[in-house]
Amino acid sequence: MAVDITLLFKASVKTVKTRNKAIGVGPESPKDELLRRNRPKNSFSSKAKEVISNITKLKDFLLQHRKDYVNAGSLLSSDVTHMTDCERDQIDQDAQIFMRTCSDAIKQLRTEAEKTVISAQMKEHRGAVLDLIEVYLKGVCKLYSEQRAIRVKRVVDKKRLSRLEPEQKIKREKPQSEDTEKTVSEESSEKPTCDIGVDLWEDSKVEDDLSPEEIQMFEQENQRLVSEMNSLVDEVRQIEGKVVEISRLQEIFSEKVLQQETEIDNIHQLVVGATENVKEGNEDIREAIKNNAGFRVWILFFLVMCSFSLLFLDWYDS
Repeated sequence: MAVDITLLFKASVKTVKTRNKAIGVGPESPKDELLRRNRPKNSFSSKAKEVISNITKLKDFLLQHRKDYVNAGSLLSSDVTHMTDCERDQIDQDAQIFMRTCSDAIKQLRTEAEKTVISAQMKEHRGAVLDLIEVYLKGVCKLYSEQRAIRVKRVVDKKRLSRLEPEQKIKREKPQSEDTEKTVSEESSEKPTCDIGVDLWEDSKVEDDLSPEEIQMFEQENQRLVSEMNSLVDEVRQIEGKVVEISRLQEIFSEKVLQQETEIDNIHQLVVGATENVKEGNEDIREAIKNNAGFRVWILFFLVMCSFSLLFLDWYDS
């Protein structure tokens, strides 16, 4: 069973501090200096912090101008922004260049980390750091993609409604002209000595005197307007779905591009290694050819010497 010795530990620490104070040992002893000594910073840490700082600046910039950026094509008159479409396009261009630069920097850091001769633990640590930075960059890319999708959706909605605005004006003017004609006919049929109750009764009487053809025409017009509005709502929903799908595909595309960059780097490393292996193989083949040539020379020399020895022995024996 575990025993809580927290109070005992605190009392021991207090006793050690009191003893050191009585002896005259300061808090900054050589042992403390060794423990507090800062580790030397390498180039990898500084470059990684710089990349993280740049990504954070991009994220803060996007969040700071998010409201003005996504209000492109807003349908509300109260949403007055001080950002033009040219400035929004410039933000898109700068953000894409910035994200591409950060991705290249991460790729360069990964290449340098693989080439540097360090321990396996340090290499694994640097790989994990670069993976976290890459995930952070993907999050910022996703934020930018969502903002861009909202902007495109609002612009499309504004264009769609502006295209339907003249038809709606014509449809509004036609009932207004009919109402004006009705009002003129009502005023001509009214007597100047009638009171307010008689006027209201006559207005309702005139409205009740509409012919069946006019009522049918108005009903058909209402049905046509309802069908047009329903079709407009369906088109807007389809556009919203397409915009969301485009943003999702753009996010997948950015992830695949980053994965392809990593795979291309791995293939490059494999090609470099294969080239080195081919060079070493060629050197081994050349060396083997040289060794075989020397071996053949020695065999020929041995056969010639044996032949001369036999001829000499035959001559000597005769």
